[in-house]
Amino acid sequence: MTESGNPIGQVADCLLNIEMELRQLGLWESEPPPDEAFQSVQPFCIDTLEFTQWLQFVFVERMKVIIENDHPLPSASGIAPMAEEHFRGRPESGSRLVRELEAIDRLLSDG
Repeated sequence: MTESGNPIGQVADCLLNIEMELRQLGLWESEPPPDEAFQSVQPFCIDTLEFTQWLQFVFVERMKVIIENDHPLPSASGIAPMAEEHFRGRPESGSRLVRELEAIDRLLSDG
């Protein structure tokens, strides 16, 4: 486990867990969507990407860059409710993924 005094390490661990959970659910994609899909002005690119695509190609990628370049972490995050909404009524539960996102939301909002 990561030391509790190191939020960057904890966030990095959460990002790995998010990737593992997306892979477990069969939702990790090997190819990114077309560039136009990222041009959306909607929150989470909801009109052009599936939530899990946004999570993989936008959130996880941006957070990796922030951590690798030692930039300050965002001061707020509210992704878990969006994940809950995405998985509602779907065959895959996504509950472990939601728990990881709740953890990252807490880390970013408390830090």
